[in-house]
This record gives sequence, structure tokens and C-alpha cells, in this order.
Amino acid sequence: MPKPNETIPFFSYGFRPFFLGAATYAVVAMALWLAWLAIHAANASLDWISISGPPHIWHAHEMVFGFAMAAVAGFLLTAVPNWTGALPLNGRPLVILFAIWLAGRVAMIASAFVPASLVAPVDLIFIPALGLHVTRQLLIKPTARNLIFLAILVALFAANTAYHLAAASVLAIETTTPIRAGLLTIVIVVVIIGGRIVPSFTHNHLHRTAPSAPMPYRSASLDLVSLLSTVAFALLTLYPVPGPLLAAAAALAAVSNAVRLVLWRGFATLDSPIVWVLHLGYLWIVIGLGLWALSASTDIVSEISALHALGTGGIGTMVLAVMSRASLGHTGRPLVAPGPLVIAYVFVSLSAALRAFGPPLVPSFYSALMISAGLLWMAAFAIFSVIYFPILTRPRISSGNPTA
Repeated sequence: MPKPNETIPFFSYGFRPFFLGAATYAVVAMALWLAWLAIHAANASLDWISISGPPHIWHAHEMVFGFAMAAVAGFLLTAVPNWTGALPLNGRPLVILFAIWLAGRVAMIASAFVPASLVAPVDLIFIPALGLHVTRQLLIKPTARNLIFLAILVALFAANTAYHLAAASVLAIETTTPIRAGLLTIVIVVVIIGGRIVPSFTHNHLHRTAPSAPMPYRSASLDLVSLLSTVAFALLTLYPVPGPLLAAAAALAAVSNAVRLVLWRGFATLDSPIVWVLHLGYLWIVIGLGLWALSASTDIVSEISALHALGTGGIGTMVLAVMSRASLGHTGRPLVAPGPLVIAYVFVSLSAALRAFGPPLVPSFYSALMISAGLLWMAAFAIFSVIYFPILTRPRISSGNPTA
């Protein structure tokens, strides 16, 4: 891995500011959302709210294009140099890129006091700026396997652009449509990256702890079916297709990804939280796709339950898993999850379970379930932020290639 010219450790690699930024914003954005829920429940005035438009739309947008996008940026800015041998983004260019992301978050939070003509470009500029750096690095050693992430960034930028056009009534669609598209695009990222790292890290763990045990099994054809079925399902959600067709697409994606997950032998990693949490995050993707199949064909659950299983459970857990592991490996630390971090892993899944399954099971406790889920989410990422602040802000403690 190319070694950056380190000055300030925090800006020596992309994962440092963006992983800490993602975790911190996960807490801040959820706190603002819970504050609105509490005010709404108390029938108090909402005139002071700094967010333009419906707060639940802001919440959904920021979870996708604020929190998750920062995690994607941190991952790409660290992984791509490893893939291509490019010099990593660091120093002043990284400071500027992080400031662009941060400015977008401030603009969205203060959108009631800032003209929409300014909020939109400030929020939108981050993905193209990230894309320029990632493109430069990928073109050093271009492969179809990795160039797919440029298409991912284009899709995310298109979705966010569509959101702002819809919010300005320029595009005649619901603002939830591009947000949902953005979320499902990041689900596709999880399917791609999960297919690379989950069996690989599981193999490394089992090879070290149980070398005679069966190893994770990977099938190129199954990988392709899992990816294509997930992409096809995501595309179908953009159109008013018949419910049975959407349900069938979601079911195919759920089943193919479930088979993939079983073959990765996650049940053999229960002695290593930093490994099993990867399987847990992927399991939530399977659950979310399964719930979507049910929501499209029955009245048992709603689409919102599926969205939160995918977003809170799948993306939230996988982001926490990758950030916690990569931060240790890329700073020269042992790949062992600190005790409190295991609690954070559990809290994210509890948050997802309460939000996805609580309302349909006990609708009379809807508000309490929403708030409890939000508090668990905040606690999980607060734990990460506290534990990893010194890890992400201090110099690497050993030399050599990271083991993440």
C-alpha cells in the first residue's frame, strides 16, 4: 500500500475523517430527528425548525446522502489506492473534500434559512468531487471489477440531483423516490463489497483458528446472480410495475443473497465479533429484501419496514463493521473488536429490529418504538466515535501493510 506523506494524522488517509464524520453525523442527524418526533408528539410549535420541507424527508435524505455517503467515501478513498497502487488522497485536498461534505450537511440542516438555489449545489458538489479523485486513482490500473464504482457514484449523484429537483418542484416525482433509489444503490455497494470481504475475512479467521475446518465457498455464478438480481430489483422500484413482479424480483434477490451468505459459513465465526458482524450486516440485507417481497405482495408488512431493515440493519451494521475493522487494520492495530464495540454491534441490530418489526407487531407503541430505535442507533455510533476517536486522530502505531 502506498504510504502517504503524513503531516496531520487525521488527514493522512480518507478513512480517518470520513469514518469519524459518518459516525458523528449518525448521532447528530438522529438526535435532530428524535427531537422533531418529541416536539411533534407534544403538539408543540415547529416554527423554529431550521429544516425546510417535511422533517421525515430530511431524515431519510441525510441517512443516505449524509451518513452513508461519508462511509462510502471513506471506504473508496482507502480501498482504491490499495487496488491500484495510487497515492492516497491526503493533506489539503482531503481537508477540502471533507469540508465539502461537511458544508453539505450544514446546508441541509439550515435549509430553512438558506435559499434552495444554494442548498442544492452545496449538497450536490460532494459526489462529483469525490468521483474526480476516485476516477484519477482507478484509471492508474483500470479493471471492470473496480470501475463499477464510478457507475455507483454516477447513480448516487443522479439520485441526489433528482431529489433536489423534486424538492424544488422542477421534477414531477415524489422526493422519496430518489432517496429510495440512493438507498438501494448503497445496498448494491454492500452486495458488491460484501461479496469480496465477508468470505475473505472469514477465510482468514478460520485459516488461523481452525485450519482443518471447511472454508467459505464462493461461486462466481452465484455472485453474478446475486448482484444482477439485486440491481434488477432496485431498477424495478423506479417504475409502477405490478406488485407480483416486484415481489418476485425482491424474492429472487433475497434467496440468492441468502444462499451466498450461508455458503460463507458465518456460523463458524461466533468467536470473533469483528468477523461475525459482517455476516450479521449481510443478513439484514437478506431480511430487507425478503420484507420487500412481502410488502409488494401482501399486507403483512409495509415497504417502510423493508427500507429500515435494509438501511438501519443492512447498511448501518455493515458500515459499523467495515469502519471498525478497517480503522484498526489501517492504523496497525490488532483486528480485535474492543468490548464496548460489540455492544454497539448489538445496538444497531436491535435498532433495526425495533424499527422494522415493532410497528407492525405493536402499532400502539409506534412512537415509543421509533424513539427507542433512534436512541439505540445513537448509542451504537456514539460508542464507535468515543472508542475510535484516538485511533483515527493519532499516527499509525506500526509499519507495513494493513491487515484489514
